[in-house]
Parts: sequence; structure tokens; C-alpha cells
Amino acid sequence: MAIEQLGRFKITGTLGQGAMGTVYRAHDPLIERTVAIKTVACAGLSKDEALAFEQRFYREAKSAGRLSHPNIVTIHDVGRNESLAFIAMEYLNGQSLRELLDSGVVLPPERCTEIAADVADGLAFAHANGVVHRDIKPANIMVLDNGSVKISDFGVALIPSGSTTVEGTAFGSPKYMSPEQVTGQKVDGRSDIFSLGAVLYEMLAGRPAFDGEELTAVLYQVLHAAPPLPSSFNPELPRVFDRLIAKSMAKDPDKRYQNATDLAADLRKCRRMLREARKKAEGDDQVRNKRQGRDASSPALVKVNPSPWLTAAALASVVSIVGALFWYYGSKPRFEAAPAVSVAENASSPLVPAPESLAPKVPGVATEGGSKAAKVKSESAASVPVALADGVVRLAIAPWGEVFVDGKMAGVSPPLTEVRLSPGKHHVEVRNTNFPPHRQVVEVVADKNIRIKHKFQ
Repeated sequence: MAIEQLGRFKITGTLGQGAMGTVYRAHDPLIERTVAIKTVACAGLSKDEALAFEQRFYREAKSAGRLSHPNIVTIHDVGRNESLAFIAMEYLNGQSLRELLDSGVVLPPERCTEIAADVADGLAFAHANGVVHRDIKPANIMVLDNGSVKISDFGVALIPSGSTTVEGTAFGSPKYMSPEQVTGQKVDGRSDIFSLGAVLYEMLAGRPAFDGEELTAVLYQVLHAAPPLPSSFNPELPRVFDRLIAKSMAKDPDKRYQNATDLAADLRKCRRMLREARKKAEGDDQVRNKRQGRDASSPALVKVNPSPWLTAAALASVVSIVGALFWYYGSKPRFEAAPAVSVAENASSPLVPAPESLAPKVPGVATEGGSKAAKVKSESAASVPVALADGVVRLAIAPWGEVFVDGKMAGVSPPLTEVRLSPGKHHVEVRNTNFPPHRQVVEVVADKNIRIKHKFQ
């Protein structure tokens, strides 16, 4: 039987099915406005289970109801009607970030940073009021038709001062959960920062940071695996985002951003620099096109090509801005260094390689003239052997496995899909804790591909 009324609210339609129940569109006759109503059904549960579920539902309303912020969905009312508990919240014209990404839309980095910064603002406010969301994911981020962004569903919100939270319960969605959530440890606002980093990763890279056919594979990656850099999937993405996401998604909470306010500030710095670079490039294009237009309309019989110096100047201006972006984030001491091959915590290997112009100089070379530089160059050439081209070992492992090459761990597949190795014989071992290991000896040939396919069963 269709529901027609919940409390004072008249049901006018169904919006969808949420994690806890059905979401309806309804009319509020008291204030003459449209609202969204989220319900949870307690039918079929035992008395104790129904009580616990209903209490958790009301905690959502109380925790979210005291959060009034432009980037958080507003709660209007809460109530119960027979076997249904419900929360009435503001009705939003838009779609979830999940729906947006699934539609195939490719968001430019500027828009990605804008969305993430708005979410970070909402989280900063919630954390300041003692509320941790614990389930930040694309489905819980609403992108409205007017461009604004709101966080929805504080259904797993944790109130630190309360005593009703069940410790050790890993609420959240596996692909976006923090390591401390997976292991059932106590969480704080830095857990939401990890989840937001995973969302930003997916927006920029076009794929989740952690993925797999089985839940155990995903959870293992969250705890132990370093996903590939976002720029490895999008070559045009500035490397500064690799560093920002690496810091947001550090396995150790102490190595992440310590508050969402700092994350929002850095996101907006990235967006501002990207916008300046884009505007500068567009301005140079307009100048060049205008010059070309004058040349085309000129009565002269010979068409003059645009000056190469103008093109060079335009390129140099863009490079200077991008270089400034590299300089800022490469020199900021609060950014954690991470390896250039994966998003991980490794202070000994910088995430963003220094441009040649910023690389350390060899002592004496710049001051003692070209002969000294030529001498250093010739000595280096004589002492460093020429490296042979690598071969590629492509991996197709199901459901997942730790990949070891010659006794050293190379990563977890998936997401690892290939390993570059020097020519010669190599011992490859793939381990899964639930099955015997798979061992294989491969003969790697330069510039050739080898495929290792294995399914644990």
C-alpha cells in the first residue's frame, strides 16, 4: 500500500531508495514548501534491533539538525508514523556527484577542486561542532543546478561526547573508508578528510583509488596499498594534485591534513592558480587570433604568419604560472613527501620531481665556466652506464594478490596492472592470504610485454 501521509507531510512522489529506506518528495502544508523525507522501516526486526536502529536514525537527525551551513543539507523535522521513522529535510534541485560521474561527464580540475573545497568547508563546520560524517562518498555529495554543493546523509554521524556509539563498528562505504574505520579504531575528522581525498581522486583520475571484485580486496587495499598517482591516468593533470591527494589519503592520520579548513584553503589555492593559468592562455590566444584576423584582412598579397616570439611569450607565461604552482607546493613544509610512482607516505622520495631549473646545481659548475661543466658532463657520461630499455609484465589477478618480484613487494593487484622490469630472468610470486601462492619465472625482453594471469580459487 502506497504511503500518502507522514506526520503533517503529504507524500507527492518517490525520489529514490536510500541506505536506510525510501526517500520521498512531500509537501509541508505548515510552511507551504516542498521537502524530501527519508524513512527507515523497523518492520521485520526484533524489538532490540528495531530500538537500536531507530535510535541511530534519531541520532542522525539530532547531529545533522544542529548543523546550519550552506554546504550541509538542512534538517526540518523528525518523527515516527507507525512502523516508519522519518526525517524531513530540504528538497534539492540537482543530482548527486555519483550520478554526475556515472553519466560520463568529465569534470575539469577547476570544478573538481571547487566541489572538494565546498565539501571541506561543510566538514570543517561539522567537525567544529563535534560531528564526524563517517560516510563521505559521491552518493552523499549533492551538486545542485545552481552550482552549489551540499553534504547529505549524516546517518552514520558520530558524536564524540555521546555514549551511544558502538565502538568497533566500521560504518561507511568500503572504497572511501579510512584505514582506521576498516580496523574499527576510534575516528575523528581526519577520517572524513581521507574519504574526501578518495572522492577527489576519483573525480580527477576517472576511477576509484581502491577497487576490486570482492570486499576483502578493497579493504586490503585501503589498509596496505598505495593507489597509482591521479596524473598517471590524466597526463594533463598538474602534479600538484598528486601531492595534495597523497597528503589527504595518508594511511597514518597524523600525516594527513589535520583539519578540513587547511585542506579547503589548499584546494582553493590550486583552483586560483589553475584559473590564472587558463585566463592567461586564453588572453594570449585572443591576441594571436586578433593578429591573425588583421593579417587575413590586409590587402597585402603575402599572408604574414604570427610572430614566433609571440607564441614563445605566450608559452613562457603559462609555464611561469605552472612553475609557480610547482614551486609553491614543492616548497611548502607542511606537505608530506610521497613517492613519484604511487600515493604513499615515503618522506625520502618526493612526490613531485623538481623541474630542471629548480634542481640542485653541481657545486662549482655555474661559477667556473663551461670547461668545468663540460668536464663534469664527460666524467658523468663515462661513469654512468647506458640503461637498457625495460620490459613490461602485465598482471591480471583475481580477486587480488600481493605481487613480489625477486623477493621484493611491487604492489597489490588490482589496482596494480603492470610492472616494468629490466631484461633477464625474474621470479614473480603472487600471494593471497586465503590461497596458496602462485609462483612463476619470467624471461623479460626489452620493449616486450609478458602477461601473468592468475585466478585464486
